[in-house]
Amino acid sequence: MALTSSLCWNVFGLSAAMDSKPNILLFLADDLGIGDIGCYGNDTIRTPNIDRLAREGVKLTQHIAAASLCTPSRAAFLTGRYPIRSGMASSNGYRALQWNAGSGGLPANETTFARLLQQQGYTTGLIGKWHQGVNCESFNDHCHHPLNHGFDYFYGMPFTLLNNCQENKPPELDVALQARLWLYSQIIILAVLTLTAGKLVGLISIRWKIIACFTFVGGLFFISWYSSYGFVRYWNCILMRNHDVTEQPMRLERTASLMLKEAVSFIKRNRHGPFLLFVSFLHVHTPLFTTAKFLGKSHHGLYGDNVEEMDWMVGKILDSLEKQGLKNYTFTYFASDHGGHLEAQDGSAQLGGWNGIYKGGKGMGGWEGGIRVPGVFRWPGVLPAGTVIDEPTSLMDIYPTLVHLAGGTLPQDRVIDGRNLVPLLQGRAQKSEHKFLFHYCGSYLHAVRWHQKDSGAIWKAHYVTPVFHPPGAGACYGKGICPCFGEGVTHHDPPLLFDLSRDPSEAKPLSPDTEPLFDTVIRKMGRAIEEHRRTLTPVPEQLSVYNVVWKPWLQPCCGTFPFCWCDREGDTTQSL
Repeated sequence: MALTSSLCWNVFGLSAAMDSKPNILLFLADDLGIGDIGCYGNDTIRTPNIDRLAREGVKLTQHIAAASLCTPSRAAFLTGRYPIRSGMASSNGYRALQWNAGSGGLPANETTFARLLQQQGYTTGLIGKWHQGVNCESFNDHCHHPLNHGFDYFYGMPFTLLNNCQENKPPELDVALQARLWLYSQIIILAVLTLTAGKLVGLISIRWKIIACFTFVGGLFFISWYSSYGFVRYWNCILMRNHDVTEQPMRLERTASLMLKEAVSFIKRNRHGPFLLFVSFLHVHTPLFTTAKFLGKSHHGLYGDNVEEMDWMVGKILDSLEKQGLKNYTFTYFASDHGGHLEAQDGSAQLGGWNGIYKGGKGMGGWEGGIRVPGVFRWPGVLPAGTVIDEPTSLMDIYPTLVHLAGGTLPQDRVIDGRNLVPLLQGRAQKSEHKFLFHYCGSYLHAVRWHQKDSGAIWKAHYVTPVFHPPGAGACYGKGICPCFGEGVTHHDPPLLFDLSRDPSEAKPLSPDTEPLFDTVIRKMGRAIEEHRRTLTPVPEQLSVYNVVWKPWLQPCCGTFPFCWCDREGDTTQSL
């Protein structure tokens, strides 16, 4: 009787999915750890709205980001492809975009899910964080802008939140480089003063012209770097509506309210659908600016307050769906772009997320804590409520899943690494379509996962791991983020091997003595790597040093550069 009921339910659900194009609502948190929300085991941070999604839908326990940093992870999410295929994987120390006025970003020849849904009659909107670039050659070519990648409407931050966006916080962008530049500037000033004093008292025989030239060159050096790093808040911390800058710099005290207002308004405007709304939260990235309503309310300091505020925003947006009668006609998804940032601290206060039982965190290409994220789906009447799926899945899977739901066709001229999740979510398939998943740190392959479906084993081999600082600390404290190459990593030959089905915390590496299949598994993974690399083609590196440096002629500006400040939102913000 139960089998018949299940079959009837699946047939009905599949029929409903095929007969209509659902609205699509995507929530993506920034830097949220898998251990930070209630439905994944946290019993001290209150996330009732995200937990409600899980109760009313499907929860994934092995949902994997394609990268452990925001720019490459989000590129993979939008395109269904490993970041290395689009050039969004870095071979240098800059693994994410650094400036709105950089020339790198998601290439125009990449096809996002928004573009494909747009072609299927969807109205598409992005509210919140982009961090995929803005311009290429001029301040208004918008080659990397969301509107050039399939979104009909954009309101939000083209960059990402930084400590620099809040006036009373220490700088976060290129801190070590800025310290060196300040030191060099001070040395130059000291040299000029010494030469001038020596000339005046007759201790040094030098022409005034030489001192003047030295002073001029030193002044140019100072201006060359301070004109960018001295005004990060104005250059990076801005809000845009479509192509227009509306706040420069942004006022953090009202940003959450503005984002929420825009999301609710988009749903109301497009209630006759179908629509795609991608709510890309600025939460819970540092500086963790939280409105007064939530300050001091959680048991986990400022970070917990910020998580609870984000959950409240999720609830308000879900309420707007219900108010418009769209709950049962909307495919809803919640995830994080990667794991929590362990190194984010202010003294003894932890400002980054908790990754549960998983080792590592943000920036670590292979360790599970940096790439295993929440994954929750809801579509009442189509996806079975209260379901938990333990199969390996990827954020890249959202791409083919959405295209399938919209009745579209995947591009045939490129490799799509994601897999359609609908059969798995509905219970019509019991196993994930992924056999191997490849875990990159920048453009460097650090680890490989093999889902051995016949045995249930999930093998994971680490070829490169970061060197923790201090040793055994589980993170790279003092560095801000772990490196991908050089002296900050350890190469393993043979690789470290784990079976995540038995050791999800990656605590005890296997060896030929403890695992009879060790050599067989390593050979199998080696062949998989060779096959994977044969599918890669050379592309321009979007995160090269040239592409990520600040270029004043590319700077989005609401005035006449360099006089870039405005507040076009005025007092339109209303409490919701």
